[in-house]
Amino acid sequence: MTASLTNSRNGFQGIWPALLTPLDAQLNIDHSKLAAHALSLISAGSGGVTLFGTTGEGPSFSLPERQQALETMIANGVPAERIMVSTSCAAVTETLALTKHAVDLGVHGCLVLPPFFFKGISDEGILNGYVQIIEGVNRADWRLYLYHIPQVIGVNLPHSVIAQLLQRYPGIVTGIKDSSCDQAHSVALAQAFMPPLTVYVGFEPDLTTMGPLGSTGAISGLANFMPRIVHRMVLQSQAPATAHDAQRVQTMLDLLKPHSLMPALKSVMATLHNDPDWLRVRAPLVAMTQDAHAAFARQVQQFNIDTQHE
Repeated sequence: MTASLTNSRNGFQGIWPALLTPLDAQLNIDHSKLAAHALSLISAGSGGVTLFGTTGEGPSFSLPERQQALETMIANGVPAERIMVSTSCAAVTETLALTKHAVDLGVHGCLVLPPFFFKGISDEGILNGYVQIIEGVNRADWRLYLYHIPQVIGVNLPHSVIAQLLQRYPGIVTGIKDSSCDQAHSVALAQAFMPPLTVYVGFEPDLTTMGPLGSTGAISGLANFMPRIVHRMVLQSQAPATAHDAQRVQTMLDLLKPHSLMPALKSVMATLHNDPDWLRVRAPLVAMTQDAHAAFARQVQQFNIDTQHE
């Protein structure tokens, strides 16, 4: 593939919730519940949904499981063009396989981490990993979203790598999801690369800072159950009511903070839907105990999520 294979399509706008992945009693993906959850979020105004990101426990599932989940989600009525897929794996060859599969199915775009597992890798090594994926897909009609979450994977996404990718593959490299929870870093990315790229943050309190800088969307974990409020923070960041929305988000984050995040998010879903099956997680995560869930559920109920407005 050469740099002439480019496109000029824009990044996504609005809220694309980072889907939690429901599991059945055997800890396999509950495909019908996953599709129903995605469709409910789209009906609530989400521009699309994001499959198998960090919130969705993506690395805990095999390649066949992830491919089947995407295929089944589309078959169950979720439009492919309204799906973002995190295709990241430790092996670049596996990331490429998932990315090609998703692109061939017509998804909106793919969210891809830098090559991870090995620590202290060079900028050249990170660049080479992305180049192998882009050249391996060998198409102009797809969107690559770079994913930065160093506190989880132990690898940074350097400015120099972003700049080289943008120069070599303009149009394919469409945006950056910065989940570092470091507002100064997110602002620096926006100042350096926006436009032509769009910088999206995963840490909801930073949305009101990024909006005035030109950020037009977010991939959010809280949007699994607060899609409307996060959507407003994205696209109405300067509206008078946004301060109240931001306080609601911060209060929810404070409730979640003492707990392991993904099990706690699933506990919220279990509470809101009165469905304890939502508590299930894949190893190495550990589900909340029934006692811990009951205590946390009382806090969630007191918080009183308004599903019609949040």
